[in-house]
Amino acid sequence: MKAPLNRRVFVAGYAAATSLGNTFEKTWQAAVQGQAGFQKVSRCETTSRSNVVGEIPDWNPEAFSYVNRKEASIWNADYVFLTMEICRQALLDAGLEMNAETGPATACLIGSALNGTDSFRIAMDNYVNRGPFKVSPYLLPNVCANLPAGKAGMLLNFTGPIFSPQGACASANHAIAIGSRMIRDGDCDFVLAGGVETCLVPEIIQGFSNMLATIKVGPKDRAHDDPGQASRPFSLDRKGFVLSEGAGVLVLAAEEKIQSLGLTAKAEVAGIGWTSDAKHFTRPNQETIVRAMRSAIDDAEISIADIGSVNAHGTSTPTGDATEVECLREVFGKQISTIPVTANKSQVGHSLGASAAIEAALSIEAMSRSFLLPTVNHIPDPDFNDIDVVPDAGRNHSYEHVLSNSFGFGGTNCCIVFRGV
Repeated sequence: MKAPLNRRVFVAGYAAATSLGNTFEKTWQAAVQGQAGFQKVSRCETTSRSNVVGEIPDWNPEAFSYVNRKEASIWNADYVFLTMEICRQALLDAGLEMNAETGPATACLIGSALNGTDSFRIAMDNYVNRGPFKVSPYLLPNVCANLPAGKAGMLLNFTGPIFSPQGACASANHAIAIGSRMIRDGDCDFVLAGGVETCLVPEIIQGFSNMLATIKVGPKDRAHDDPGQASRPFSLDRKGFVLSEGAGVLVLAAEEKIQSLGLTAKAEVAGIGWTSDAKHFTRPNQETIVRAMRSAIDDAEISIADIGSVNAHGTSTPTGDATEVECLREVFGKQISTIPVTANKSQVGHSLGASAAIEAALSIEAMSRSFLLPTVNHIPDPDFNDIDVVPDAGRNHSYEHVLSNSFGFGGTNCCIVFRGV
């Protein structure tokens, strides 16, 4: 094999669709205003008490010029069109045109925790109620994890490697990390890296509820009359995460391509740290999470004093938040009280495999604007009184590095340091 090129990797653009908005711009504007995008589920019917979710507003793929009636019928896994559209928007944001030079040099890595679960559900319903020959012949492509990236390539004309990093709720950070290594080594010049999740089906909602992962909103809960208060990371009364659909894609580019094509660098992928727990499939392991954070900082060749903000995994679960705080304390020591720790899931919810890409885009945008997004819905927890979670309202803050954390079921951890430009 050829020696690696050791190129620097930059973020040239990004796009997202979240419960705050069907574009990144709409998401950003709502986030800055301190809004939260939660409501009672309308995508499906469920009897679960975990029925407060995050839905992408005004999302209608059939309105896109490339989705005709036949396409809409064939591709009934919602993550397919969501990936295609967010990849399209990301390339537009980057100003990167796909042509004979750039197309073959562009890869697409889109992670997902649940893939085409919604398509499988339709097929099973048809199998049980209408008979085996009513199962769509397109079922298997719909549930193939790489298919959304493949369809994005057909739409946008890139022919580099496509695959789906499977790291549960850390999938998108794995996509960014692997894509950055591919560019650094010279396997490609550009990567569309991120994640997608269309998870609002009854069985998934009920499954998370039964495992006590998502919040159950009872009549006495403050989110009963205001669903926007359901997600509350690091808050005294946190009760679980809010399940949300969403997608986020970053356009990664080699340094010399940024220069030669006149693209604008938004941030540099400075450091990557990844580990696995080897302990439990859902309960986090402090030792290996700490190692992932330290590895990312070390890979960036900076010190802990250089980290100006942390974008926390911050799911709003009692154990998860407490463990992450303990890990941050171990990594940053006495400096922890001086480092803002924000949790975007307080506003957009938990989009599983997509969450890290959405949070990376929000982190980079905030850093470029010398701003900190808030952790909304916060009631101080005395156990976290040394942690500045930027409660309720964002604020101005100048910094050069942000550490973005992401952890997932199966004991998978991926942390990335982004450097401002």
